[in-house]
Amino acid sequence: MIHLKDLTKSYVTPKGRHYVFKNLNAFLPENKSVALLGKNGAGKSTLLRIIGGIDYADSGQVITNKSISWPVALSGGFQGSLTARQNCRFVARLYLRTKEEIEYVVDFVEEFAEIGKYFDMPMNSFSSGMRSRVGFGLSMAFNFDYYLLDEAGAVGDASFRKKSQKLLDELKERSNIIMVSHDLKDLTKNCDVAFLVRDGQAEYFDDIQHAVEVYKKYAN
Repeated sequence: MIHLKDLTKSYVTPKGRHYVFKNLNAFLPENKSVALLGKNGAGKSTLLRIIGGIDYADSGQVITNKSISWPVALSGGFQGSLTARQNCRFVARLYLRTKEEIEYVVDFVEEFAEIGKYFDMPMNSFSSGMRSRVGFGLSMAFNFDYYLLDEAGAVGDASFRKKSQKLLDELKERSNIIMVSHDLKDLTKNCDVAFLVRDGQAEYFDDIQHAVEVYKKYAN
């Protein structure tokens, strides 16, 4: 379980302080994959980054004893001057101890991404699709209790999307995902429950289809 306790997040703008959310409280249930729904600017990706520990709330806490991945976004967070292999090895060294574990991660991503010789080329030469393949594969190479996916469900062309979805299905048998996506089919396919993020709060739905129906009415 993940407990979001009294989270407040704001930014200073030329027109004054903008609050993304104020005193947000939520319990993300055990053994459930969670969708985060909301309009653009509602704070979904911000909330995902705070849960993943790469952004910080002004106040409040994320309380859990579960392991949580970094947010996996299609844009990625890679160093463009490094090759995909170098980027993968760098990340693996942050999480793993042995050379064997690190090389397993690198080999897994190379095989999964299917980008051939580009795996040893600087990532600033990659298309967005190639970066997505590497980023998605890299996150899946580690074992976490929760995986954070920001517009990064099954990626790529039809054949590769099928391969990615198969990997997601296998992953969900042992772990959970927290997903942000504008593709409502991806959310209903991969998530069990949902939070609708609006007006600085997160409303819980124990049925993903019901949440999507409410969101559609709210978004229109």
